[in-house]
Amino acid sequence: MNEFLREDTTQSDDSTQSTTAPAAGTSQRTVKLGERLIQEGVIAPDQLEVALREQKRTGTMLGEALVNLGFITDVTLAATLAESSGFSRFSLKNTVLDTEIVKKIPKSVAHKYAVLPVAMDEDSVQVAMADIYDVVAIDQLRRYFPRDREIVPMVASRSEISEAIDAYFGYEMTIDSVLQEIEEAGAEQASVQTGEEGFINPTVRLANAIILDAVKRGASDIHLEPENLFVRLRYRIDGVMTPGKAFHKQFWSALSVRLKIMSGMNIAESRQPQDGRFTFQVAGREVDFRVASHPTVYGENIVLRILDKAKSLRSLESLGYEAERIRQIKKMALRPEGIIVVTGPTGSGKTTTLYSLLNYLNTMDANIMTLEEPVEYELPVIRQSHVGERMSFGEGVRSILRQDPDIVFIGEVRDEDTANMALRAAMTGHKVFTTLHTNDAVGAVNRLLDFGLSANMLAGNVIGVLAQRLLRTLCEQCKRPRPATAKECSVLRADPEAPPTVYEPVGCEHCNNTGYAGRTAVVETLPFSDEIDELMAKGATRREIMQAASENGFVSLAESGLTKVRNGETSVEEVIKTVNLIDRL
Repeated sequence: MNEFLREDTTQSDDSTQSTTAPAAGTSQRTVKLGERLIQEGVIAPDQLEVALREQKRTGTMLGEALVNLGFITDVTLAATLAESSGFSRFSLKNTVLDTEIVKKIPKSVAHKYAVLPVAMDEDSVQVAMADIYDVVAIDQLRRYFPRDREIVPMVASRSEISEAIDAYFGYEMTIDSVLQEIEEAGAEQASVQTGEEGFINPTVRLANAIILDAVKRGASDIHLEPENLFVRLRYRIDGVMTPGKAFHKQFWSALSVRLKIMSGMNIAESRQPQDGRFTFQVAGREVDFRVASHPTVYGENIVLRILDKAKSLRSLESLGYEAERIRQIKKMALRPEGIIVVTGPTGSGKTTTLYSLLNYLNTMDANIMTLEEPVEYELPVIRQSHVGERMSFGEGVRSILRQDPDIVFIGEVRDEDTANMALRAAMTGHKVFTTLHTNDAVGAVNRLLDFGLSANMLAGNVIGVLAQRLLRTLCEQCKRPRPATAKECSVLRADPEAPPTVYEPVGCEHCNNTGYAGRTAVVETLPFSDEIDELMAKGATRREIMQAASENGFVSLAESGLTKVRNGETSVEEVIKTVNLIDRL
């Protein structure tokens, strides 16, 4: 039984003693629960005494007795249990669960033991439980999941679990089924504006179903695009826009309002662009959503950027770089002062790379401060700031330099003031990370000069430049080998008489019939040596800088991408679409 919640029936009737020390036969854990609640000011000693007597009379658990008497809420009980036991607290509010996982156990079992599966991976099943010590409930759960999966209890309140059981077992939760439900209910159902009715409101479930579907499919963005008579739902998956669903425009008014409420926007404003954000627990993990609305001739276009910390906060080794590139990047990061620039177009993974670098350098003896627009992922210890209407990047750098930083991350250099402040920070002994929009690493030099920076000042203060792109990787389940064609041999600079083996996409259920699953980074790194600094100070041409870099082992984006083709990670076609290979065609 749950010793933490249930008192032995042989406990002494001296209730006062029970609140201060264990009586004969009293569980030490029971006393600890009562003492903790008293210490935190949640209940009074006389309330604990009443609850202990009620527990003895009814044979219930102490926590349940406290809730039944109205002394505490079950949410407070769950929070206290989580803190005392070391188990995670799982809130089912603002949470979207996968119905396929939830319904792996019968509704009767879920209700009887107050349990609900919330997430599952190859090793474990996370289960929200009102009583985390209920071994009978855990044994029952093992009947419905593979034996090699560990059952991981997570503390949740009984009322939250009960409400979620009623919702997921009592209402339709898929996009198609919710749309059908709204259509059958009539226009008045579709016009629900607030979404305050919880799962009773199909608009709430429609929004949740779209969010869950996008996260399960690995999307980075959700696009809701109204047309004349319908709304088009599309996802960006692996950098490519993918059709999701089209539905009648009668559903759009309520759905758009629901999304605005979730993201803290003004529901009365539809003629001006708005921005917002919210956080949801999706499939057992916390996911942030950045939301933007934009007025169009057919109504408001809404795009949700999915910021999944579990997938985006990654180590340098997991980004897909070759071992030599990782070695170069880590070597550049060891330099105590100067600027490291990451370049590439929007959506090329610049922020993810810089977050990985900051995580690599993040220690308790370093003061790392960032300026971002907006802050995408919150990192421990690092001091992160939003740049907006009240503070520009240039003003932010001025302020940060008075905060005694060791490392400064500037989200983007986009004007002369920011460029000057970034260079000043580097010249005064700080390590600066930032991004630029240029096509390649060498192009970053000209871009910085365009901002009015002196070549003599840049020389010696730029540590290096990284330029990167993201390539879709071939699905391991269905990719197919074949000899390279004449065109591919030209791109690979291989002998067409003895063509190398390349792989092509096929398409299967695992990759949604695209032939690709996931993305990997290709990068060119340009460490600034004394020779390159001297060339830059002299105003050398792009060709001269490239020549000096090549003599020091510089590998271009094109060659980095084609190396992945030779390794069977991606296709020639994908590299041609992503990297400039005109000179090889």
